[in-house]
Amino acid sequence: MSFDLVLFGGTGDLAWRKLMPALFQAFRHGSLPEGGRIIGVARDDLTDDQYRELIGSRFNAVEGAKRPSPEEFKRFAALLHYLPMDLSQPQDYQRLAQMLKQRDADSLVMYLATAPSLFTQTVQQIAAAGLNGPKTRLVLEKPLGHNLASNRAINHAVAEVLEERQIFRIDHYLGKPSVQNLFAMRFGNALFEPLWRREYIASIEITIAEEVGVEKRGGFYDQTGAMRDMVQNHALQLLCAVAMEPPINAHADALRDEKLKVLRALKPWTPETLGLHAVRGQYVAGTAYGERVAGYLDEPGIDPASRTETFVALRAEIANWRWAGVPFYIRTGKRLASRDARIEVNFRPTPHAIFRAPAGFANKLVINLQPKDGLELHLVAQSQSQRVSTQGGVRAGMAPLAPVQLNLDFDQRFGSERVGAYERLLLDVIEGRLNLFVRSDEQEEAWRWVEPLLESWQTDNGPRPYAAGTWGPSASSAMIARDGNAWSEEH
Repeated sequence: MSFDLVLFGGTGDLAWRKLMPALFQAFRHGSLPEGGRIIGVARDDLTDDQYRELIGSRFNAVEGAKRPSPEEFKRFAALLHYLPMDLSQPQDYQRLAQMLKQRDADSLVMYLATAPSLFTQTVQQIAAAGLNGPKTRLVLEKPLGHNLASNRAINHAVAEVLEERQIFRIDHYLGKPSVQNLFAMRFGNALFEPLWRREYIASIEITIAEEVGVEKRGGFYDQTGAMRDMVQNHALQLLCAVAMEPPINAHADALRDEKLKVLRALKPWTPETLGLHAVRGQYVAGTAYGERVAGYLDEPGIDPASRTETFVALRAEIANWRWAGVPFYIRTGKRLASRDARIEVNFRPTPHAIFRAPAGFANKLVINLQPKDGLELHLVAQSQSQRVSTQGGVRAGMAPLAPVQLNLDFDQRFGSERVGAYERLLLDVIEGRLNLFVRSDEQEEAWRWVEPLLESWQTDNGPRPYAAGTWGPSASSAMIARDGNAWSEEH
């Protein structure tokens, strides 16, 4: 199957850090369909060869195992082409249309790796140039808008020129192997689903922690913040994956229908819960990687008076039969103590204790997302200790229990078979598979839930400070402690 993949923003950060390495891995694995052409478009005045040279030099920053050899890159570079474009100029879209009509590929993928403010204009110009035919697939990166109204405006503009089946709203967390295995674990096995409900689960934690600061994205991040950058999309999609009902089949709309039900069932915010169940913070100077690092307000491109949050912790509830009363804790931030993304499902204690379990121990399932991918099931087992109690000269009781865990490490189990998130999602776009992409009504429902938070933060006292290299403001720990719980590293 031949394809043309047009990367708008082809010289930008996302293109060379994520998309080109993912496309190369698909090429290396032999999964990228033959007859493909990758066309970078941007303002830079480059030739095809200069573009290939630019991308080749950027591959030097890719981690070693994913870095192409000179021979590999030479073969991959033959797929790369370049067209200088000013996205505000209609005649440039006509030039792109002429280039694409030269061979009329079986599928045409338009990937908007640009600022969201350019989405509406770009989509309208694509249509004006006649590039919105039935073979076109449009990929939209997050954040799609900055609030509900702007999200609806973008979705409306896209829907005017393309059908929903042609629109691929990407959230790369849905392409992670561990998230895929979360679906497989829940809906492909008989073991967990009977326990996946309020009667057996006490709480669920979702953590997406980053050690890095804003790096070179200060201007973008200061207009976005952790809520828009991580919670409205990644974190809520993970929550949906954990909490959704079993779909009737594995088709895209069956999956997305169930995710939408979860978002609609999230308890709305009230003045009381806005104060008790939402914490935002902003990092100040501290230590990361063993070195002293600057605070957020001293980062390049940041307004010295900025109130933008770099940390968010929330307590959510899902008002339905399965999850009533079960708290879902969401936490994400920059300049935290470690790079760690995971979902922890904490099970209720046994109804009647006949063993001496370790203090504070609870059965739990941990879905690791990064830096490692895998599943851990935390249990207790009989200790090998020979110490038992004696009552009236008769040996009584049993040795105490000790914590153990069953650990499925996807790196060890699947090795080179594993496919990265962007690689999987790009291949799905080329093939036209929508299962791992977000529908417009999902996005709007997520915006509807977070918008009261964003509005309340406009008039509050600002984000709470936390030192870089810590786990965020102490108020985050206090929030979860009100329920008698603690974040995993505090146990």
